[in-house]
Amino acid sequence: MRPDRSESSVKRKIISIDEKKCTGCGECIPDCPEGALQLIDGKARLVSDLFCDGLGACIGTCPEGAISVVEREAVPYDETTVMATIVRQGVPVLKAHLEHLAAHGQTDLYNQAIEYLIEKGIPIPDHAAPERRKPSAHPCGTHPAAGRTGEGVCPPEPHPHHPFAGCPGSGERCISCDGRTTELPHQPAGSPGVSELRQWPVQLALLNPAAPYFENADLLVSADCVPFACPGFHAELLRGKILIIFCPKLDTDIEGYIEKLAEIFSLHPINSVTVARMEVPCCGGVRYVVDKALAKAGKKIPVGEQTISIQGEIL
Repeated sequence: MRPDRSESSVKRKIISIDEKKCTGCGECIPDCPEGALQLIDGKARLVSDLFCDGLGACIGTCPEGAISVVEREAVPYDETTVMATIVRQGVPVLKAHLEHLAAHGQTDLYNQAIEYLIEKGIPIPDHAAPERRKPSAHPCGTHPAAGRTGEGVCPPEPHPHHPFAGCPGSGERCISCDGRTTELPHQPAGSPGVSELRQWPVQLALLNPAAPYFENADLLVSADCVPFACPGFHAELLRGKILIIFCPKLDTDIEGYIEKLAEIFSLHPINSVTVARMEVPCCGGVRYVVDKALAKAGKKIPVGEQTISIQGEIL
């Protein structure tokens, strides 16, 4: 396949597939989380130079020896574009990609991947990160900040990330189940002091659309004033649901919220959506975001609506 000419090509390492040897078994596909390989007409194909990093993780899984790394003119690999594809595939694939870059010493690309997750508010999964070298260990005697990787200049340092996107409070987790399942022990409805929260985080801006707790979930999409106003929020509204909150009046990225919610609807089977809003007019934006996201995702999911008075009553 010829390189995509939408960008200037460069000479670099990239995989090559021998069609005569390829049997179309597909064993190489899962080992390319970047999405560069697909089965087309019974053969493994490199669908885009843009997605192939040339590191050859797929080579060892080909039982026919049909894949090799060659050096040729190709469109430059783009980590940001690849990350947009990988995060949709879930935490295990994201983890595999980060460890793949780390294991091959691709600290530049690794740092770009971490920056992407931080920028998008996506939790960074626990993974084997590149080892951080001490200044004295630099063989060329230069400081890491001296410049880019090259002759006489040290490679860039791994990104000084926190395991959870730079903020411990945004670490994705399923409460009371260690991330293995979203099932919780039965609790009597209305029990005093009992939290019905099933996952973390809850702010839409911080949520990972690929999080496993969205599978077959009933969603409560709530204005963020509702839990403060409604004394029965946990027992009467939240019980058995996955919570998403935002403010339709003060939050600025409403279009971004529509995009993210649409992605959640697209990636998971959702049983139902309950909108919880205050009685004030501006809170109508919560339902607007949900309806727009459903339309964008092309999904038909039952939507209910609960309105809360400023005195805390469910109207």
